[in-house]
Amino acid sequence: MDSPPSESALYRLLEARLGRAHLNQRLGMEQDFERRVFGGLGRNFFHLENWYSVHGLIRAALRLCGLHSRGRRNARKIQVVRTEVFLPHLPLEFEGFTLLHLSDLHLDLSDDLPAALIAAVQGLDYDVCVLTGDFRGRTFGPWQAAVEALAEVRPHLKAPCYGVLGNHDTVRMVPSLEAMDIRMLMNEAVTLRRGAAEIYLAGIDDPHYYRADNLEKAVETIPEEAVTILLAHSPEIYRNAAYARCDLLLCGHTHGGQICLPGGFPLMRNAKAPYALCSGRWRYAGLQGYTSRGCGVSVVDVRLNCPPEVTLHVLRRSQ
Repeated sequence: MDSPPSESALYRLLEARLGRAHLNQRLGMEQDFERRVFGGLGRNFFHLENWYSVHGLIRAALRLCGLHSRGRRNARKIQVVRTEVFLPHLPLEFEGFTLLHLSDLHLDLSDDLPAALIAAVQGLDYDVCVLTGDFRGRTFGPWQAAVEALAEVRPHLKAPCYGVLGNHDTVRMVPSLEAMDIRMLMNEAVTLRRGAAEIYLAGIDDPHYYRADNLEKAVETIPEEAVTILLAHSPEIYRNAAYARCDLLLCGHTHGGQICLPGGFPLMRNAKAPYALCSGRWRYAGLQGYTSRGCGVSVVDVRLNCPPEVTLHVLRRSQ
């Protein structure tokens, strides 16, 4: 890849793309809060991923239990999950329209993770690819390795691709992501067209840690009667999305727990949302949602009783 632009050149690119207020707000919050373990800006008080010794402690515990190697193998076995979403106002032209949903890639945590994701998406049939954040492994430090790993995967994803940032991502990544033809939705919406029919895809900046989301701005130009699909990194925005009349929320962040007891019960839940909203399909006040288990891993590259996934969402018109 080409060498990254200087900090001043990157700032100018981002200012033109996002506006000075959003950019300065996001950069300031990243500087203040990205390394914190306790407190900070996010909706959770404790940020496990920033605790410097937790990686070794988890690995040691898993090795003692004889589960570390199995957990690493599990993390590379990405499942393809298929869902049908029934929307009463879906235009007939969009019957069968399919979205490939990838979340929580964290591709820079291990050199073999891009190959596992490429293998999972080969041969899948879909109309749009959406990525709901967390491209980077850590919440701070260098980000170029995550972009380079995603550049390995991008040729295997069909266009168009849309994405949002997660709590592990820096806004500095946006120009590089868009240079590889991933349109980042930074509190914005785009129109998806089939023939004369339209639906809308909106996306918000990270609502979990940096609290940089602006849902009102994202949906302000969408007609009230239009079908609206919202991309967000975390399900914590569910209540706002429901009352803003969004039809479908696609998100991730929770990893489904990543390390779970038999039966899929998570040992830890990192989102301030009802348990039912932290994995898989759910509903709230007319809003339909899907929280992906994610296709990657965080903190340590293992999964137990919680397989990674890529998800195909097929839109159907309710009868």
